[in-house]
Amino acid sequence: MKQFFKTMFACALGAFIAFGIIILGSIFFIIGVAASAEGSSTYSPDKNTVFRLTLKGTLSEQVSKNPFFELFNETSDNISLSDIIKAIRNAKTNGNIKGIYIEAGDFSSGFAGVEAIHRELLDFKKSGKFIVSYSDNYTQGSYYVCSVADSVFLNPQGSIGLIGLASRGLFFTGLAEKLGIEHYIFKVGTYKSAVEPYFLKKFSDANREQLTSILNSVWENITNEISSSRKIPTGQLEQYINGGFAIGDASNAIDFKLADALRYRFEAENSVKNLAGQKIEDKLKSATIDKVISINESNNDNPNKIAVLYAEGEIIDEASASPLSSIEEQSITEDMADQLRKLKEDKEVKAVVFRVNSPGGSAYISEQIWKQVKDLKAVKPIVVSMGDYAASGGYYISCAANKIVAERTTLTGSIGVFGVVRNLTGTFEKLGLTTDMVKTNTYADLGDASRPMRDDEKVLIQHSVERTYDLFLTRCADGRKMTKANIDSIGQGRVWTGEQALQKGLVDKLGGIDVAIKEAASLAKLKNYSITVADEPKDFLTKFLEKKINEAKLSIVKTMLGSDYELFSTIQRAKSEKGIIARMPLYIKGI
Repeated sequence: MKQFFKTMFACALGAFIAFGIIILGSIFFIIGVAASAEGSSTYSPDKNTVFRLTLKGTLSEQVSKNPFFELFNETSDNISLSDIIKAIRNAKTNGNIKGIYIEAGDFSSGFAGVEAIHRELLDFKKSGKFIVSYSDNYTQGSYYVCSVADSVFLNPQGSIGLIGLASRGLFFTGLAEKLGIEHYIFKVGTYKSAVEPYFLKKFSDANREQLTSILNSVWENITNEISSSRKIPTGQLEQYINGGFAIGDASNAIDFKLADALRYRFEAENSVKNLAGQKIEDKLKSATIDKVISINESNNDNPNKIAVLYAEGEIIDEASASPLSSIEEQSITEDMADQLRKLKEDKEVKAVVFRVNSPGGSAYISEQIWKQVKDLKAVKPIVVSMGDYAASGGYYISCAANKIVAERTTLTGSIGVFGVVRNLTGTFEKLGLTTDMVKTNTYADLGDASRPMRDDEKVLIQHSVERTYDLFLTRCADGRKMTKANIDSIGQGRVWTGEQALQKGLVDKLGGIDVAIKEAASLAKLKNYSITVADEPKDFLTKFLEKKINEAKLSIVKTMLGSDYELFSTIQRAKSEKGIIARMPLYIKGI
């Protein structure tokens, strides 16, 4: 009997090991196939192919490629602005691609991102090729992009959701009173309104002024472009928006000439087939973004390189390891300073384009990155290209560059700083908690939330905030070759659009990343050069695992919270703030 159990155990163990080897082998086989797909050969489209541009998900500066999506016919929730731009350009020059078919879905983007795509599509039309768009329901951002199309088709039960822009504030003051929480506010800047939620119950007059200015500037640019593309008077467009026609029958879009026809998806695709010279009875012959960007892809061995370094997200002290403490996919840490240092030392890199898309964050980390921008500038040119946001800390890390290029609708400036200290004495009393303290020195317990702050402590922290603001003014004045008084007059925490910032001297030119690259080449006196992305590469498995973990975290939180996700994100940002902060005070929804 003993021998029987030994034999049975040995067999079971052997089977288990064999099964494990098979599973591991399968995993590594799939990873190998996927990794090889990541480095697959260039794509050559057949004749009469259509570039299918799907606008769905969240637009980001860059999106890590996941070859498993193509392997298992899945799609990502994020789409890359740089990939879209490259794909449109490839489609313009390739003779086998006859036009672009835009499928607009649930699409989310900042202002500058859709402006860049809109501009690129206008340039594409110079080729004489067609653009057709279709959507069940156009968002404001997707319609702004699609308004350049030769034919805009809408589902007979759909809508074009042009309703205007809005910025909603969430104020914690009433909740803090109920919970017994007291907030001590330290800030410099009349318009630095990021701290208003902690001591007000509505927007201040100064904040309402800047919000109105920003929204009107951005919306005017958007509506003017739509009016021009659709060849309709701006007054007619405003009538559609203010009359609530976006909420009504789909035929309203036809009446106001915002759409050309009401079509079902298969009817829109048939129109595209006709334009491309394809047979109606056949499946639409099309190519996705991933395929089109690989057309004529070749390695440029030119030793003169212009490196593009992407800085996207909030500026934070360090990336959190907690699965729920940070649910944003992109962030900027002190690693960015290391990246800039490497570019400074890279002999092949003759100039750098620093693509900044950040509302700001930690003043300490912003200073570390600023230092590396300044040091790099002493060795080779660096030009900043601003995305949707480059405000507060985002402007701090930009101001030392040789030149700054922004989109008209970029939100920038917000030169100001703040700090918040919480007193939880009232909360402790409600819960029946008591605390005691033993200390060696006067300020050993500075910032302790279990007691009210003393006046001398408040003075110390306010002075610290004011010193940081003065340093911020100095950095901007030195970088922009202006006086500190001039910077202060347009600072005070006020947010400007790129168009307004150009008038104020905070940026040098309006345009996208291409304009910044040309500026960098000019400063470096380069006629022939290659473009390289400077982000430090990671092996496929590391990239894959990191991406899937981030996707899982984000998916779980979004599923649990649904429409309350935005509220939760705001609270998470508030919880994570510590030290002196240089962050833009607003998030605008509507595109």
